[in-house]
Amino acid sequence: MDKEIFDLINKENIRQNEGIELIASENYASKDIRQACGSILTNKYAEGYPFKRYYGGCEFVDDIENIAIERVKALFNAKFANVQPHSGSQANAAAYRALLPDGGKILSLVLNDGGHLTHGSPVSFSSHFYNFVHYPLNNGKLDYELLRKVALEEKPNLILAGFSAYPYIIDFKRIKDICDEVGCLFMVDMAHIAGLVAAGVHPNPVEYADVVTSTTHKTLRGPRGGIILTNNEELAKRINSAIFPFYQGGPLEHIIAGKAICFKEASSPEFKKYAQSLVENTKACRDKLQSLGAKVSETEVHLFLLNVLDTFGITGLDAQKRLEEIGVTTNKNMIPGDSLKPNKTSGLRIGFAAVTTRGCTKKDAEDIGELIYLYLSNSISPEEAKKKVKSIVSKWKPIEEI
Repeated sequence: MDKEIFDLINKENIRQNEGIELIASENYASKDIRQACGSILTNKYAEGYPFKRYYGGCEFVDDIENIAIERVKALFNAKFANVQPHSGSQANAAAYRALLPDGGKILSLVLNDGGHLTHGSPVSFSSHFYNFVHYPLNNGKLDYELLRKVALEEKPNLILAGFSAYPYIIDFKRIKDICDEVGCLFMVDMAHIAGLVAAGVHPNPVEYADVVTSTTHKTLRGPRGGIILTNNEELAKRINSAIFPFYQGGPLEHIIAGKAICFKEASSPEFKKYAQSLVENTKACRDKLQSLGAKVSETEVHLFLLNVLDTFGITGLDAQKRLEEIGVTTNKNMIPGDSLKPNKTSGLRIGFAAVTTRGCTKKDAEDIGELIYLYLSNSISPEEAKKKVKSIVSKWKPIEEI
């Protein structure tokens, strides 16, 4: 055994079990998923697609990948699916390639208002291969008439929706109508809300978008990886070519097995209850913070934004570091119209996907909101705060039992 590495894994196990995980893009995969991801399948090379591989000995991984494909198609009511992307970023890269093989203009959300790096950041491949223009939020919310106005002015080849820090339900039909009026394609990156969509507590973009991408490890509660969905057969062929051989080589069949299990779990009645509780917990924490005087966004989904600069007079980075000292993990995040840089930020992004998996209740969520407020306002000591964290976490499932 490599003691150095496994000692660190054990420390991370302790950290996850003893802390309150509020990073909106994190969750806890089930024991079955973890077992599949650590299985003998990691040994198998399987370049290509089921029954069209470049290697022999793929009969069993072919079956596993086909099961994953059929399950995710059923889960999101899609006609075609690719389950091979190693990440959401690679899923987005392949989707762009399939939709705009020669480059083009993409209209996406202003990054500081909640977009993702792959939605046109100067440091991402996306802005180097495509011409990105942006639509802003209006008082923190999508203004569909403003989006329409920008789209008619810019005449993009593609409108992109789906965001990494947007706390409201998205009206995909309205954006589709704008795309039809402009005469452009429509893509949705539903990485953050995929679990809510699967559970029926958020509208399904597959009905409206030409292509939908997602990760599998956020609200969907699966292994780290990506998927691409479409109802267009020609686009499906282009997507497959864009993943392999254009962007990727051999797929991670052990992770695809984990994805297959994830899709089965996400189709269960228990998962629907989980997603409903997730939304309720998020709102309970948000409402508690507001009642104590914090400046917070509204929320209709699994996350909200806390303006720590206006509320506590500290940056998002400072708040993140302070909360981490007591075992509460968050991430600094830009807020709409933020005056600070991304390495500082005026806000925190707070999400309840992970803790709801462990058994967080609405009362726990309220207690977490109160704890955050009291600690960041210097009303309780670090020692008192750590005791409160321990008390809350003691009621939840150990991660090993999920």
